[in-house]
Amino acid sequence: MANAPSPLLPDFDGPCLVNLVPALFTPAADRPSWFPAEVGDAGQVVLLVLDGLGHLQLEERRALAPTLWSAARSPLTSVAPSTTATALTSITTGLPPAVHGMVGYRVQRDGGVMNLLRWQLGGHDARQRVPARSFQTQPAFPGAPGDGAVPVVARADFAATGFTAAHLSGVAHHPWHTASGLVVEVRSLLAEGAPFVYAYYDGIDKVAHAKGLGAHYEAELAAVDQLVGDLAGALPPGAALVVTADHGQVDVGPSTEVLPAEVMDGVTLLSGEGRFRWLHTAPEATDDVAEAAREKFADVAWVRTREQLIDEHWLGGEPVPDVADRLGDVALVPFEATAFLDPADTGELRLAARHGSLTPAEMFVPLLTFAGQ
Repeated sequence: MANAPSPLLPDFDGPCLVNLVPALFTPAADRPSWFPAEVGDAGQVVLLVLDGLGHLQLEERRALAPTLWSAARSPLTSVAPSTTATALTSITTGLPPAVHGMVGYRVQRDGGVMNLLRWQLGGHDARQRVPARSFQTQPAFPGAPGDGAVPVVARADFAATGFTAAHLSGVAHHPWHTASGLVVEVRSLLAEGAPFVYAYYDGIDKVAHAKGLGAHYEAELAAVDQLVGDLAGALPPGAALVVTADHGQVDVGPSTEVLPAEVMDGVTLLSGEGRFRWLHTAPEATDDVAEAAREKFADVAWVRTREQLIDEHWLGGEPVPDVADRLGDVALVPFEATAFLDPADTGELRLAARHGSLTPAEMFVPLLTFAGQ
């Protein structure tokens, strides 16, 4: 399609989520130029990830979030796919998807589809069958300051999950049950002298998926603004709070695409998610499936074979064979506000706002900095 936009690729060599934690752990004089100078030589740093808060969505609603908008700020790019399982792992490991191997929300495994957030294979708990530390072998927060395990402040429900084990190996969990508890835990850790604290809040993403980007989303953004204000107020002198997100959002609503027979002919499996749909093909069928997908969907989506996507550096390098096997053969990645359905993933039908693609709304995330007074 002549008027199709170009995908916003991750800036793996610059301001990208992959490079955030490594820059935090680098001496101030040696940090890249895009990194906020306001962090300086802070003796304590809190990194807060607000799941689902895109830079463009924040910019459009800055009047609802005066605390967030008052911070020193600049955008980063997320990774591809712009989805939680992939992006959070890139944040914690400082590595691109091609290296850490968490290459999507749902990936191919043993001839089936594995949901990485739920850590389920074929709908069943996979923690025994697919141990997290064998699936994702890279450590979390390499080079972190201090002698002990990095303290992680996240919702209590997440502590025992396979996904947590995969992207947060070796950390010390400090669970919270309500948003106020997140502030209490961070304040306590700072008082104890922790040099680095990682905190995670998922409310914005949950509301966007359930209700879209309307009144409920805006109410949650206002509540998060208060949460960040409370955290900033808890900083002792010489400490810094850095706030970012894993991805943005697109309001899709009921706009979905069903893959027709001419595209599905030669397809053996679907993985990924609605805004980054992988088609797994029979041997020798990849080119035909890709051509059929372009003919049908070039006006709404980027269509790439696995080889094209890797060559264009979507994943940040050449995946090793084990990681490459998790990918499909043809990717359908919408640039319009729509999603490609997988009948085997009925939960997606309930999502109002979505993410995963490489549009600016999904790929740009904020980088915000607050200093203790």
